[in-house]
Amino acid sequence: MLSERFTLRAAVYLILLKNNKILLSRRYNTGWMDGKYSLIAGHLDGNESVSSSMIREAWEEAGIRISKDNLKPATVIHRYSTNQEYMDFFFVTEKWSGKPTIKELDKCDDMSWFSLNKLPKNLLPYIFNAIKNYQHKIPFSESGWK
Repeated sequence: MLSERFTLRAAVYLILLKNNKILLSRRYNTGWMDGKYSLIAGHLDGNESVSSSMIREAWEEAGIRISKDNLKPATVIHRYSTNQEYMDFFFVTEKWSGKPTIKELDKCDDMSWFSLNKLPKNLLPYIFNAIKNYQHKIPFSESGWK
């Protein structure tokens, strides 16, 4: 008898940098961590690479175009959250085209640049950890495990 294999969720996140500032978006009306800042992010839709997913999410959420050559791996976090496991892939870039704009008005109510040295207090904790991982060149970490 074949048993169903374990599956986990995969998500992508963009550390978008400009003049030592990072672009953050505030969650709104999602039902999870509303009012907290995060990065441009999203889940893989299936049948797409993590870099293709990141390029798609950057366009869907912020209206910006990024080439695959300009996406650099920043860190990976294996995260346990609310009875689910995630592999979170964080990318970094300073090169894109278009002006970052809120494209999903039903999920985001603010998109602003913050100094990397003065991040907002209402930043999702694992996003804070990912930014610190990037700054300290930590390629991989785990979060939420006992």
